[in-house]
Amino acid sequence: MQKAGSLVSPLLSGVFCQCVSDEFHGSEPGGSGGFSAVDRSPSTAAPVMPSSVQAHAESCSVCGGPEQEHRLKVLFQILDVNKDGGICVNDLTIGLKKLGVHRTEHELKKIVKAGDKDLDGQLDFEEFVHYLRDHEKKLRLVFKSLDKKNDGRIDSQEIMQSLRDLGVHISEQQAEKILRSMDKNGTMTIDWNEWRDYHLLHPADNIPEIILYWKHSTIFDVGESLMVPDEFTAEEKNTGMWWRHLVAGGGAGAVSRTCTAPLDRLKVLMQVHASRSNTMCMASGFSQMIREGGIRSLWRGNGINVLKIAPESAIKFMAYEQIKRLIGMNQETLGILERLVAGSLAGAIAQSSIYPMEVLKTRLALGKTGQYSGIVDCAKYIFQKEGLSAFYKGYIPNMLGIIPYAGIDLAVYETLKNSWLQRYATDSADPGVFVLLACGTMSSTCGQLASYPLALVRTRMQAQATMEGGPQMTMCGLFRHIVRTEGAMGLYRGLAPNFMKVIPAVSISYVVYENLKITLGVQSR
Repeated sequence: MQKAGSLVSPLLSGVFCQCVSDEFHGSEPGGSGGFSAVDRSPSTAAPVMPSSVQAHAESCSVCGGPEQEHRLKVLFQILDVNKDGGICVNDLTIGLKKLGVHRTEHELKKIVKAGDKDLDGQLDFEEFVHYLRDHEKKLRLVFKSLDKKNDGRIDSQEIMQSLRDLGVHISEQQAEKILRSMDKNGTMTIDWNEWRDYHLLHPADNIPEIILYWKHSTIFDVGESLMVPDEFTAEEKNTGMWWRHLVAGGGAGAVSRTCTAPLDRLKVLMQVHASRSNTMCMASGFSQMIREGGIRSLWRGNGINVLKIAPESAIKFMAYEQIKRLIGMNQETLGILERLVAGSLAGAIAQSSIYPMEVLKTRLALGKTGQYSGIVDCAKYIFQKEGLSAFYKGYIPNMLGIIPYAGIDLAVYETLKNSWLQRYATDSADPGVFVLLACGTMSSTCGQLASYPLALVRTRMQAQATMEGGPQMTMCGLFRHIVRTEGAMGLYRGLAPNFMKVIPAVSISYVVYENLKITLGVQSR
């Protein structure tokens, strides 16, 4: 019986610029091979090669020029069963069967959904070629990552090692079974062509190798909340490495928050006291704090901010794991939407648990010298004067702020990740430390910017009781009051010190985290 994919192999081998294959042996690519809009005659005619593809094929001595164009057209025509100039799920089912490739309807729907840019339910010639090129690039990255010996072939030991890195343990017999399903020439190794031909017309929305590198795999602190990894591998959980990651991250967060505490306290003061009539710039804010309580007053409220790291990160991690089990069942990794839901819910649970500490942090930061003798004294004072409900003032805007923060943070991170993979990934899906930190910092900053008005209203609600004679407003009332009296910019008071602390906080937390990992014997991912 002929193996699936063997008939399609000659066609697929010519679909892509062969520069990609030669890249494994050290040749230089001949060009970018980008695609422009497709020109298509009436539906019965063959699709015309996009002009940029044609130009690239003609200019590149490796591609084969007209031969590549011919194979692209032939493959599209075979799959376009009803000859309407587009490939739908039904076309793929019939066309792939002709080529000896069998896929489930669910898999074929994923292929069409992944490549259908204009959302018309089918792939035109341009979308078809775009899908194949993008998918092939991901496959190439995974192949290179699996090829540990860098000899252009994957054997059973390399498959076992790569899966072990992901926390999945399989026997040599299982690895050989995986090999046999792709091995067309009986060598019990897979070369690039065999790997590509087997996987190319198979959907892969979660390639584990890329996910392993690109999940938030380093812990860093942006000063508001500790960014814990989305997931730990099965091996990290079984060996106990996960808690060492969290301990190292907690220590890193404590150091970075302490170093940037003066900027954080200034932000709180500007959020609460700055207005049109009481302008407060950064220089005057710092001088006011030092005048009132000396240099030490710059760190007022930092103790509780550091103390809340441990319970917050532990609760967030445990909640994320439980929610992941509920919505992702036994999946090793979650999709983007599932990660957004799990991350938002875990953040909400963690914030609900430690919210009284948030209120204490704000009150201590706004306190005068000698007003409170410490954290416990502040908590007693609030409870006696205002009751238990005071510890949850501003809770609603705080919870509402989690959704835009998590959503925009994840969306920006995924956009930056995909952009990097498309433009710069050549030898591996591993982006390196600098790219990971840059993407994480930019996505977190965008998330903070989107949720900042809610954060400001939360802080004002937490502080209302400290302002003698001031009205006790609701969230909506406070929003209206700020916009009416200060304009829309009033919702962004304190934004400058908030953003100024992001880069030093991330840099310090990363350096401390990496050093603590070494001390605790944590293996690098």
